[in-house]
Amino acid sequence: MPAGEKNYDPNFTQHVIDTCGPNTSPRMKEIFGAAMKALHNFAREIDLTPEEWLVGVQFFNETGKIWAESEGKRNEMHRLSDITGLESLVTEIANYVQTDDPNYSPTSAAILGPFWSPNAPWRQLGDSIIQDPHSGTVTYMHGIIRDLKTQKPIPNATFDMWQASSNGKYDFQDFPNQSDNNLRGKYKTDAHGEYRLYCLRPTAYSLPQDGPSWQLLQALDRHPMRPAHIHLMVTHDEYKPVVTQIYPKDDPWLSTDTVFAVKDDLVVDFVPIKDVPAGMSEHKGPGGAATRELHLDIVLAPKGMAAHSGPKL
Repeated sequence: MPAGEKNYDPNFTQHVIDTCGPNTSPRMKEIFGAAMKALHNFAREIDLTPEEWLVGVQFFNETGKIWAESEGKRNEMHRLSDITGLESLVTEIANYVQTDDPNYSPTSAAILGPFWSPNAPWRQLGDSIIQDPHSGTVTYMHGIIRDLKTQKPIPNATFDMWQASSNGKYDFQDFPNQSDNNLRGKYKTDAHGEYRLYCLRPTAYSLPQDGPSWQLLQALDRHPMRPAHIHLMVTHDEYKPVVTQIYPKDDPWLSTDTVFAVKDDLVVDFVPIKDVPAGMSEHKGPGGAATRELHLDIVLAPKGMAAHSGPKL
């Protein structure tokens, strides 16, 4: 044994794994085995002390306590997965697609985050998702959803989007300033694969500065800021869905996003609007007429091209 190396029981971790019973599914045993090897090796590598282990136990106890006390409105474990990069890594693994043309790829995926709602209302093309007063910048957003293989438009695709208001809060966090489904909406692309709507130029915001996630950020000397972003979920029965976020190119937090979700092709330019196209009405909701425009095309991969499909537990 090399000098300084600890003679810990070399068979202990495998013994823990081998206690799985005969009804454990192969995938569950694979996950548990890999997790125990990584966890035990971590403890050995740093010589984890009993005091540090108990601090970790209390840390996760507090994480669950926040979920219970908020009645399920604040998912602190989800946030911890985000600030450690785990959700971004899982998203990359789940959405990997091998393409023949490196210059034409499906739109990059980004984390779903904890604020998606299944109850977003269907809206007509050209409608606004802005329901309530704000101090933001009204934006005309439009684009075409295309097929990765043929590069042709995809009619009848669902374009689901949601964003925080100009104060950095989502609708359910901000009663009574925001009504239900403010800054949320689902649209169907037309026969030309186009979507068009009004939204806000997004605003950067901080993650909550309390609880276990904030304690971890402080211990790591990291900021809690998310760059301004809009969430998108684009789906069609014949295509692999894209769940993603888009970011203004001049946002100061792009390179240090606290949840590691920024990708190069998701950084976009909100330009001054020149005119509203024929067939679009001027925005007449809160905030008045649009002063910015965002043209964003989305590329979907046919379902047969998906390179990874996670097995069932």
